[in-house]
Amino acid sequence: MENNYEQFKKDVYALTKIDLNAYKEKQMKRRIDTLIAKHKYSGYNEFVTGLKTNPVLFDEFVNYLTINVSEFYRNPEQWDYLEKKVIPDLIAKFGHGIRIWSAACSTGDEPYSLVMLLSKFLPLNQIKILASDIDDQVMAKAKTGLYKSQSLNSLPAEFKKKYFKEISPGVFQISDEIKKCVMFMKHNLLKDLYPRDYHMIVCRNVLIYFTEEAKLEIYRKFNDSLVREGILFVGSTEQITNYKELNYISPKTFFYQKN
Repeated sequence: MENNYEQFKKDVYALTKIDLNAYKEKQMKRRIDTLIAKHKYSGYNEFVTGLKTNPVLFDEFVNYLTINVSEFYRNPEQWDYLEKKVIPDLIAKFGHGIRIWSAACSTGDEPYSLVMLLSKFLPLNQIKILASDIDDQVMAKAKTGLYKSQSLNSLPAEFKKKYFKEISPGVFQISDEIKKCVMFMKHNLLKDLYPRDYHMIVCRNVLIYFTEEAKLEIYRKFNDSLVREGILFVGSTEQITNYKELNYISPKTFFYQKN
């Protein structure tokens, strides 16, 4: 099986648009070999034939590679405020080239949600989101862009219809045109240098896992990363009580503007 794994990756991409090159090869190959052995196929070529002819096997294979827990447009009322107030204000102040960083982006739900929201204001070829995470594996899943149906429950129907394709029951693939708008970068919020001159930073439902001292340091660094009047958007369990001491004002709960 060793010799034709490269061809197998090409065959899988042609069938599913899942790019196995985005995953750590040793781990992914071991998982796939286990699945092939489970179904008693002799090798990659025979398994690909099985994927083409056996819909049940195809669905199992796709589910085997997809993301388990994720959510687009988490807390829809906050995304509504982003659409009606935050994004229009940022574009009015800074023009169409607004720079947005999705920090600790996990499996990509947030940066891709941001691209879709921005598409209501800007053409896709003008949208560029920086997305970062410390975990290569979740970013590999983000780059693949496969999501279970429950991940899309809060997503506006117009976006689901326009930018997703159901490739097997309950598994949806996000369009390449959305993926192209996001640049992924490995980044450790506790150790690495922060990028600068961003108009908005989105970091949600992550800092709840940090100590209070670490949170303060990260919020200060986010403040340094923002342009004046830039916005920090945090999660629903992450209100910053001492935001004034950290050089923010708060136009609305969970949204903090650099003073």
